[in-house]
Amino acid sequence: MDIKTGRPNHIEDYLSRLHFGSWFKWIDPKNKVHANITLTEKVHNPDHGTDFSRPELTKMPNPHSIPTEQECIDGLAQMQTDFDNAKTKKENDKISGNQKLKDLGLTDDEIVAITRG
Repeated sequence: MDIKTGRPNHIEDYLSRLHFGSWFKWIDPKNKVHANITLTEKVHNPDHGTDFSRPELTKMPNPHSIPTEQECIDGLAQMQTDFDNAKTKKENDKISGNQKLKDLGLTDDEIVAITRG
């Protein structure tokens, strides 16, 4: 994820949203490409709550599978589209809201006062 904008920018962003917890890992953490994804042996068992003092109860065999490279690419692209659409909507809502306030007769100074004050 881009640190400055929060926009998803790596397949790891997509993978992290697929399932709860640490269900995958990188064979080579310095080379995070699809070919280097592997499954963890065990994952958190949601049926046994959060009592981590007894790992034998809170862990279960990993039931997940690694998505294809294309699924990762498509999933990341959809996350980016959703992010961009939400940002555009927010900007458009702000413009629309300011225009509606102007249509009601408020001055720019009054609009700034009520929207940022």
